[in-house]
Amino acid sequence: MLDDANVMKQRDPENALGVAADQWQQVDYDAVVADGGRGGDITKVVVAGMGGSALAALLVKAWLQDKLTVPFEVVREYDLPAHVDASTLVIASSYSGNTEETLNCLERAEQRSAKIGVLAAGGKLVERAESAQLPRVVIPSGLQPRMAVLFNLKALVALLADFGVVSADLVNEVAAAGDWLKGESDQWLPDVHTDKNYAKQLALLAVGKTAVFYGGRLTGPAAYKWKISWNENAKNVAVTNVYPEVNHNEFIGWSSHPVDKPFAVFDLKSSFENPRILKRFEITDRLLSGLRPKAVPIELAGDTALKQLLWASILADFVSIYVAILNGVDPTPVDLVEKLKHELADA
Repeated sequence: MLDDANVMKQRDPENALGVAADQWQQVDYDAVVADGGRGGDITKVVVAGMGGSALAALLVKAWLQDKLTVPFEVVREYDLPAHVDASTLVIASSYSGNTEETLNCLERAEQRSAKIGVLAAGGKLVERAESAQLPRVVIPSGLQPRMAVLFNLKALVALLADFGVVSADLVNEVAAAGDWLKGESDQWLPDVHTDKNYAKQLALLAVGKTAVFYGGRLTGPAAYKWKISWNENAKNVAVTNVYPEVNHNEFIGWSSHPVDKPFAVFDLKSSFENPRILKRFEITDRLLSGLRPKAVPIELAGDTALKQLLWASILADFVSIYVAILNGVDPTPVDLVEKLKHELADA
């Protein structure tokens, strides 16, 4: 089925595969910070966002875990932590610009005189940022938030650099990954036959099952990206967790489940991960042999941690879109999310 061009077009009418194929171009986007140059004494950073709009911040935190010299927190709710104050940089991130949780966090940041940056493609968030002349990056619109993660990541790094939190050289490092990501993405395109297409092969392993994605300190956000893509592209429930926490609770949960339960387990591994975490992947799979399906290792490609995270993000969309096609569902719309937003607006 995945090698039948007619079926692919029928089941992907809005060309989600084309969007995935072009994602590598997002790192070339010129992330201009309007009303920037604020800088100042920043003692901590809080990024407020939901779903795909928070994901870029999680990826940046994992990538720069050894470079960030101030605490970096990602908030995915209505309220900011009590420690947010005038020396805190709060970045409000919402692709649509209308996410109510993020707008609420913006109000809280203003009330506490925090330093504020904004990332959005439009909506109320951009309107308020323009009115108050807040530092902001307006990213290209027209995509589902989960498919604009690289736009968001590039813009976030540009904002952090503008405020002096990270080096401006990191913006160039993001851009430099583009050509390599294109070469990798080309191997997952729909016209590449299944026997040579890693994304299609992974989709066939997972279809009809509940996917479980495991990561470590570095790859945990990538595993979360796979969960988001599975939920919104494939329209399937998925589970994610990170090592070493897995071994302190979920590890035991598998012990009462027979191997024929409909799960597909994927371990996202990085050569830059803590060696003890890589050892936990190995030992866990051995100890759970016969108690759960054998984990499928996904070895992240790339010669830097950043490249590996971006590679994993794009691959997640390709694989989950192929699962959607196998499921016979349109991978693009998220109708229930839109319905929920409308009902909340009326509540």
